[in-house]
Amino acid sequence: MPTLRLALSQVNPIVGDLDGNADLVRRWTRRAADAGAQLVVFPEMTLTGYPVEDLVFRRSFVAASQAALRRLAADLAADGLGELPVVVGYLDADGPPQVSADAQPGHGARNAAAVLHRGEVTATYFKHHLPNYGVFDEDRYFVPGDTLTVVRVGGVDVALTICEDLWQAGGPFAVARQAGVGLVVTINGSPYELNKDDVRLPLVRRRAAEAGATVAYVNMVGAQDELVFEGDSMIVGADGTLLTRAPQFVEHLLLHDVELPAAPEPVGGTGELEGGMRIVRATVSDLLPPAPGGVAVGGIIEPAADEAEVWQALVLGLRDYVDKNRFPSVVLGLSGGIDSAVVAALSVDALGPDRVVGVSMPSQHSSEHSREDAEDLAKRTGLDYRVQPIQPMVDTFLANLSLSGLAVENLQARVRGVLLMALSNQEGHLVLTTGNKSELAVGYSTLYGDSVGGFNPIKDVWKTLVWRLAKWRNADAARRGETPPIPENSIGKPPSAELSPGQLDSDTLPDYDVLDPILIGYVDGDLGRAGLVESGHDPAVVDRVLRMVDTAEYKRRQSAPGTKISMKAFGRDRRLPITNRWREDG
Repeated sequence: MPTLRLALSQVNPIVGDLDGNADLVRRWTRRAADAGAQLVVFPEMTLTGYPVEDLVFRRSFVAASQAALRRLAADLAADGLGELPVVVGYLDADGPPQVSADAQPGHGARNAAAVLHRGEVTATYFKHHLPNYGVFDEDRYFVPGDTLTVVRVGGVDVALTICEDLWQAGGPFAVARQAGVGLVVTINGSPYELNKDDVRLPLVRRRAAEAGATVAYVNMVGAQDELVFEGDSMIVGADGTLLTRAPQFVEHLLLHDVELPAAPEPVGGTGELEGGMRIVRATVSDLLPPAPGGVAVGGIIEPAADEAEVWQALVLGLRDYVDKNRFPSVVLGLSGGIDSAVVAALSVDALGPDRVVGVSMPSQHSSEHSREDAEDLAKRTGLDYRVQPIQPMVDTFLANLSLSGLAVENLQARVRGVLLMALSNQEGHLVLTTGNKSELAVGYSTLYGDSVGGFNPIKDVWKTLVWRLAKWRNADAARRGETPPIPENSIGKPPSAELSPGQLDSDTLPDYDVLDPILIGYVDGDLGRAGLVESGHDPAVVDRVLRMVDTAEYKRRQSAPGTKISMKAFGRDRRLPITNRWREDG
């Protein structure tokens, strides 16, 4: 049986950076070649970055992707890498992209994979299953392919598939079995969600069984706007054995020797119909240079525990948002509370203390312990710490406006927002807002006040998980002999906005241990009132919470983007009308 040395290139492309992404492919192909790889595979739409969203509709961008692919093939050959087959994802099209209802079937943009060899585009494959749920709108953007591309590499028949093809039974994997392939390569841009790694391995095993072939799964890593891609690339044998698995949240070259069945003589000719798809075959190379030196074993990296995994996702999401958008640094308000403490610690982990500015903005209602906790966190993390009292500014407003009650509370938050945005304008920082998912759900925030900012690292993190993350991060630091970044006082004290004397969150909201399970059921699980009550929640509390959630939609529409870690983040995952008279009331 032939052995192929596979190189799965778990890389971090940038949307729209065609030249930079092509250079990325060239660098990693060189690394793979130096390690003796015989087939190199890159993730979904590596050449363009993913997802490209409405860039698909710009003919110039589609044409640039097609030209960049041809140029990349030639450049790889010029680099002396032409004999090494490379699979790379890109954006293609049959004719101009079309979005009208009468668009011509079979013509439009394509989510595509190409095999590059000897300076040419040897074969292409168009994604068959197009996801159209959650954050995915691929029916809007792409035309599905109806052909399974099978390429012969080193005497092994290899089928090409893309991402959602793996998540649906039938289709390309079923046809791959009919085609008698020995290896299915699946290139992916699969966004991170908590516990998705627990689903991925069983899924790859099911598809390996369906195809009767080894499956090489490569996923991109990095962040694009609110999405994070964690990698977790792997190779699974036809019998379901996990052969190798890459680490999460880092770029990685997964190199592994795989013994595969020799390709049979194909039955029938190119273009036959099977299972609703045509099969097109191409030969890349019957013989490949032998892999040098010993056996390549990629190893198996076990996924991290939940809190560690979420922390890594949030750090990567923040780092890439800041760096890919070319912000030099970030600024946030440090209240001494748990949310701002966690965001500060995430920021320092993502960017380093020299790129993080924390501003304490005490008012007359800010407690001494909150000021001390903010200063303590700054000392623990080493970030740039500043103090700017807001009471004189608030007093100036109040001297000219007749305000009382909630309006005065919100005024304090808005003064803080003005200060942070002024620092952003003056010094170029990205303002981070620090509201958690529980607060966003019920509208417990001040528009243009504590909600102000360009990015929210914990937007998709329930309050109870914020506490768990803080405890985990401190324990992790202690295990490594480092100073825990988050003051214990910030973790242990009752949460408060401190906008009025003695104020606590619990004055307005149910305790978070009560609130979060209701919110998780309503927001993430789409449970209605009846389902929540049947689950054991107090009907009066359910009615109160649901009213708060439903009436806060207008605030969420104006909230900053933030890293998605759950199955249903606010934004494209959950699209409800602002003007809406349907209420889940009792």
